[in-house]
Amino acid sequence: MKSISKLLPVLKSKIFFSFISIVALIIVIYITVLETTKTEVEFTHNDETETVVTRENTVGEFLTELGIEVSNHDKLSHNLDEEIESGMQVSYKEAKALTLTVDETEETYYTTEDTVEAFFDEINLTVGEHDDLNVELSTEIEEQLDIVLNQAIEVTIKDATEKDTLWTTEKTVADLLASESIELNELDRLEPEADEAIKEDMTVSITRVEEVTDVVEEKVDFSTVRRNDSSLEKGEEQVIESGSDGLIEKQYRVIIENGEEVDRELISEDMKKESEQRVVAVGTKVIDQIASRGGSSNIQTTSSNSNNNSNSNSKTLTMEATAYNWDCSSCDGQGRTATGHDLKANPEGVIAVDPSVIPLGTKVYIEGYGYAVARDTGGAIKGNKIDLHMSTPEKAQQFGRKTVKVQIIN
Repeated sequence: MKSISKLLPVLKSKIFFSFISIVALIIVIYITVLETTKTEVEFTHNDETETVVTRENTVGEFLTELGIEVSNHDKLSHNLDEEIESGMQVSYKEAKALTLTVDETEETYYTTEDTVEAFFDEINLTVGEHDDLNVELSTEIEEQLDIVLNQAIEVTIKDATEKDTLWTTEKTVADLLASESIELNELDRLEPEADEAIKEDMTVSITRVEEVTDVVEEKVDFSTVRRNDSSLEKGEEQVIESGSDGLIEKQYRVIIENGEEVDRELISEDMKKESEQRVVAVGTKVIDQIASRGGSSNIQTTSSNSNNNSNSNSKTLTMEATAYNWDCSSCDGQGRTATGHDLKANPEGVIAVDPSVIPLGTKVYIEGYGYAVARDTGGAIKGNKIDLHMSTPEKAQQFGRKTVKVQIIN
C-alpha cells in the first residue's frame, strides 16, 4: 500500500503533462490551419482602397463579412459567386439616387458616376449651348441631388414690322414675351394666345393696333346762282357776288395696324363756315340790227322787260384777236385790268385794246366770242389788235389767235 501511495502522485503528474501536450498540439494545428486558409484581398470601397484579410470563399461572402449589401444599381468588379483568391483586387461602388427633370419631365436615376457631366455621358444626354442647367457640369454627384435641365428651342418673334429669331427655354408665349421685355398694349393682337405652349420653330406674331382721332378740315364748294338782268345785253354776264367756299370740320376714328391705316369711321361733323353763293347776272337785253338806206347800220336795242328803244350808229372792224387769261406766266398775277376791273371775280366779256382804235369802256360784239367791254390795254396791242380774256387758261389756249370781225356797239 505504501508503494502504491508513492506511485500515485507520479502517475498524476504524467497524465497532466500528457493532457497539456495534446492541448498544445491542437492549438498549434488550429493556428496552422488558420494561417493556411487566410487570404489577403485589396478592396476598394467608394474610391478608398485598403488591404483586407479574409477566410471567406466567395466575393459575396467577403462583402457580407464586411456588412455590405449590393444593390442592382451598385458597381462591383466581380461576380458575387466568384472565389476569393490571394492578392485579388475587388472594387465596389455604391450607386447614389438623384432626380433629373428635363423640360418638366421628372425621373429618378441611380448612378455610380462622380460628376454631373459623367452622369449625362452615361445616359447619353447632351446639354446645348442655349440650354438652361441648374448646376454646373463639374458638380459632384451627391445623394438625392436635384438636377433640372430646360432644353432651348428656336422661335421667331414678329413684332409689327420687326422680326427676330432666338433661342428660348421658356414654356409659354407669355413667359417668352416677359423674358424679352415685350409688352402688349390694350388693342394689340397676339398670335398664338399667351397661354400657348412654346414649340420648335414657332412664330409669335404681334400686331400693334392704335386708335386715333383724325381732325380734317374740308372745303365746301360754293354754288352759283344765275339771274336774268335786263340792263345787260344778251350774252353778257356780270358777277354780282363772287361767292366764297365754306369750311367743315370732320372727326374720324382711325384704326392703325403696324403703322398703316386699316379703317376710318366718321364720328362727327362741325360746320365752321357756311359757303356763300356766287351770283351771276345774265343779260337779257336784245339788240336788233337794221340796215339803213345809206349803207350804215342802225342798232335797235330791245329789253325783255322794257318798251324803250334806242338806235345808235355802229361800225365793224377786222382785227387780229389773241386769247389770254390773267393766271398765266406772263401776266402780273393780280387779276386787275388797266381800268381796275377784277378779272378774278368777273372774267367774262373783257377785252384789251389799243385805246386809239377802240376807246376804253367801249362795248363791242366779237364773232366767236360774244359781247365784251374794252377794259384793258397791253404793250403789244397796237392798231387792229385785241386780246380776248377767257375764264380759264385752257379756254385761252383752245382759242389761240384768230382774225375776227369786231362790231362797235357804243
